[in-house]
Order: sequence, then C-alpha cells, then structure tokens
Amino acid sequence: MPFIHDDFLLSNNQAVSLYHEYAKNEPILDFHNHLPPDEIATDRRFENLAEAWLEADHYKWRAMRANGTPEELVTGNGDPKEKYLAWAATLPHALGNPLYHWTHLELKRCFDIDILLGPDTAEEIWDAANQKLQAPDFSACGMLEKFQVKALCTTDDPANPTSDHQKIVADEQVSTGVYPTFRPDKAWGIRDASAFLDWLENLIEQTSKEITTLNDFLECLAKRVNHFHEIGCRLSDHSFPSFPSCFPTESEARNIFTKVLNEENATAEETQKFTGFIMLFLGRLYSAKGWTMQVHLGPLRNNASRLLKKFGPDAGTDSIGDWNQAENMREFLDKLDNEDSLPKTIVYNNNPADNFTLATMLGNFQRDLPGKMQFGSGWWHLDQRDGMEEQLKTLANVGLLSHFVGMLTDSRSFLSFPRHEYFRRILCNLLGTWMAEGFVPDSTDLVGNLAKRICYSNAKDYLGLEIS
Repeated sequence: MPFIHDDFLLSNNQAVSLYHEYAKNEPILDFHNHLPPDEIATDRRFENLAEAWLEADHYKWRAMRANGTPEELVTGNGDPKEKYLAWAATLPHALGNPLYHWTHLELKRCFDIDILLGPDTAEEIWDAANQKLQAPDFSACGMLEKFQVKALCTTDDPANPTSDHQKIVADEQVSTGVYPTFRPDKAWGIRDASAFLDWLENLIEQTSKEITTLNDFLECLAKRVNHFHEIGCRLSDHSFPSFPSCFPTESEARNIFTKVLNEENATAEETQKFTGFIMLFLGRLYSAKGWTMQVHLGPLRNNASRLLKKFGPDAGTDSIGDWNQAENMREFLDKLDNEDSLPKTIVYNNNPADNFTLATMLGNFQRDLPGKMQFGSGWWHLDQRDGMEEQLKTLANVGLLSHFVGMLTDSRSFLSFPRHEYFRRILCNLLGTWMAEGFVPDSTDLVGNLAKRICYSNAKDYLGLEIS
C-alpha cells in the first residue's frame, strides 16, 4: 500500500465515511495565504520542482538547517537542483513532522507520484515532476483550478499598488476568485523612523496625498481601506506578540507621529501607544465596512540576528512567544465592543498554552451573528495534527465547533493546497473517533454535515466575499 492512500490518517469506519461522503469534495476557500498576486496575474509557470517548492518556504528551510544543510542551499544562491537534493536528503529525517505528510500529499495530488522522497529517489522524482510542470495545467492558475480553489485571499500591504489584483479581475480566464487582504503592520513600525518614512512615501504615492500631520495619515489609511473594498477586499490581517492595550489620546498620538516625521525613532512605549491608537482607528473602519479582522497572535520573530542581517525577515527564525495575552486581549476587544465597533474577528494562536485563554476570551464578545468571534485554525508552529486537534477540541469544549470557519494554507506555494485535504482528514478522524467512542452521536448525517460546513460553507457565509 502506498503511503498516501484513500484512507490516509483515517483510523475508523466513521472517519472514513465522514471524509469520503462529506468533506473530500468540498471546494477550497483559502482565506489567508501569501501567494504573490503578480504570479497569478501573469499565470506564472515553474521551471522545476525547486522553484515550486523551495523559493519562500521557511518551514522547509528550518528543517534543512536542522539537517546541517549549508545556508547557501537554504536561502543562498546555490544551484536550484542542489537545493532540491538537499531537501530530499532532509526529508527522511522528518518523520512525525507535518512536512513529511505535506510533501508526499503534494507529490501524490500534484504529480501522481507515490514514491517516498529521499536521496535514492530524488533524481527519479525530479525528472517526473519537472516533466509534469511543463504541462499547460501546471501554471499558477492551472493549479488553482486543479485543486478546486473557489476563492483565495492574498496578503497585501496598503502602501503597495493593487494593479495585479485589478488585472486578475479583468482576466476572464482566471476562474478562481482572488481577493486582496489589507495588512497594515508597517503602519506602526515607528521604532525605526527611517524605514517607516520610506514606507510612508509609498503610501503617499498610492493615495496622491501629502502626509504632514496625523490626520493626513489617518485619511490615507481610510482611503486605502476604501480602495481595497472597491476591488473586493473583505478582510484585514495583523500580527502581534499580544493585542495592543495602550490607548493614548489623539494629542499624544499626534505628538508621537510628529516626532517620527522628524526622523526620530519612537520608544518602545510610544510604539505601543501608537499601535493601539491606529488599531482602534482601523477596527472602527473594518466594522463599518463589514470586514473580518484577522489577528495572528503570539510569535517571537527574527530571533537569529545573523540571518536577519543576511536575509531579512521571514528567514525561518521565528518561534512561539510566551506573552501575557488575556488582559491585553480583553482591553482591546472590550473597547471596540463598548463602542459597537467590534468587527467580525478571527484570532489565530501561536502558543498552545494559550488555547483556552484565547478561546474563552473570544466567547465573551459573541453577538449579532453566529460565530462572530472566531478561534482560528492551528497556525504556523501549530499547523500540524496535534496542533489542529487541540484547536478543534478547545473550540468544541468552550464554544460552538459547528460555526468554525475552518482551514487555510498560510502558504507561499501553489502546490500547498493539499494542506486542506490534510486538515479535512484530521477533522474527520477526530469527529469519527468521537462517534466511535460514543462521545457524540453515531450519526453520520449529523456529524458529516458539521464537517462539511467547516470545510467550506461556514467560511463562505461568514466572510461575505462575492464568490460566484
């Protein structure tokens, strides 16, 4: 039997029925990823498996470093095939890591290759996959269609142009709905005044408005929110160690902003205050627009300064942070809730110790619609079987699993959509095990329809995207 078989990860009859009868054939709505819109707009083709697999995959980079791979073959300028061979040499050591599962799911679903990847099979797989990559349906858009990706949401800086998204909308050949996501994290990057002012120049270029005051800045942000909305955006995204909880007066915020405009770095305390001010401003805008606010919570980023200096951020040197979450989260959510300005919110947790803390806090602010406050899927370091199962169990224990909006790839690769299959199998196996144990009713229809909603329709109904 091949490693990736029909009942992969399904350990009982109930799980098999749930997956094959309810979950398997649902379309994909991938509402958070880092796919480059320009590669969709140009329908990029990939010359080889190294390009498609390794270009921006910091998950693989971490594993390769752990296997002793020279940095030249990780983020460096090494030969693409040599990089691929280094990944092939690493993978047999990754048993138990989701990378092992993802890699072989992708080989099977993308290329119909059942061979285990390792040093002895690397050449054979390289040749077979590269040959398939030349076929017309292996372009960026072809792979979206192949995986039944009904819609996806990229991650977009408001200071960057949106021309690629507009090209995609105008292209009748693109069958997948492609939507931008408003990611304004650099709007409070004021600890480094020089970098912030460079970013501000880009924002000025996109809005055609000079920024000499705090009000100018807020108007520009609002202008970009309106523009994003016009081209289909219905989500924002942010990442914090913990929720902002310092809320200065407008006068204080104005003084901080003026200081940075004068090329003076903000202090840590000033940055916290400014972040809180801007996030409240944006939260009110999101609520007024009916958007969903996503918050990716808890990472400690760029820990290896050596690689940060050499490569920059997103080099694969980020870890789980142990921050105080509950009180900060309460302060932020409560403030917007009291103003009747709390938008639909999805919070993704990076620290498993915080699962119940975050899930119970979100439950305090439910109102207006089913599942308004969402405890998001296992993220980043928790994007694996144990992490997914614990997120699902936590939500079921303290909330309503039935309203959960499900999985996303958080990926930079067009080959990564089998991660939805991975999640669906894990979901169905957990639910099937509960059925077999008598923990939930042994009713395939009751539990199966719950699984089916989590796979697609809950997200579709919740996000409000105009999906055809």
